[in-house]
Amino acid sequence: MASNNTISKNVFDFLDLLEKNNNREWFESHKSTFKTHQSEVKSFFESVKENLNQHDDIEKMKLFRIYRDVRFSKDKTPYKSHFAGSFSRLGSHIRGGYYIHIKPGASLLATGFWAPNKEDLFRIRKELEMDAGEFRKVVNQEELKAIWGDLSGDELKTAPKGFDKEHSDIDLIRKKQFVFVRNLTDKEVLSSSFLNEVDKSFKAIRPYFDLMSNILTTNLNGESIL
Repeated sequence: MASNNTISKNVFDFLDLLEKNNNREWFESHKSTFKTHQSEVKSFFESVKENLNQHDDIEKMKLFRIYRDVRFSKDKTPYKSHFAGSFSRLGSHIRGGYYIHIKPGASLLATGFWAPNKEDLFRIRKELEMDAGEFRKVVNQEELKAIWGDLSGDELKTAPKGFDKEHSDIDLIRKKQFVFVRNLTDKEVLSSSFLNEVDKSFKAIRPYFDLMSNILTTNLNGESIL
């Protein structure tokens, strides 16, 4: 098994085989192999968490289950053909999270706010309605943009209820998610420097998180609500 600082090619090879043999019989007969690779990936994610805690406060790490929820899906294959994990920042104080997705040909890093609750979403939109200048300045910082590109996430087709569809910042106000995604090549994931590259990427998003934490822990007058 590879050290906890790398992802080995054996992980990719297993995921490729799983995608081609996505059935319970095959999986059960290869379960011990799966457990070995799952352990390797979990160990790598623990190293990511250790690094994050050097410059952030991580409340929880979650390794997602390999079993798919097929109840409401047209795709009835029982297993995911990827490994994934999330890292939640400290609760109500700083918010947001990090995500790693390991899959041959489709690996990625993501960070930001995937599913802000109703109150948080409204607070972010009101901030952008009042003044989106600082927000735009932060998300367009050179270092952040070089690594993460543009802000992404689901958005409404029109203005949210109660907001002016002609507002100059409606492109931001209509967003439902506020996330950044960095797609990765297989070569990058299997590199000996991948752990450092993950940490460098997550460090680069910090100005964005600092701004969002400030927004979500204050009212529109800038007064703390904690």
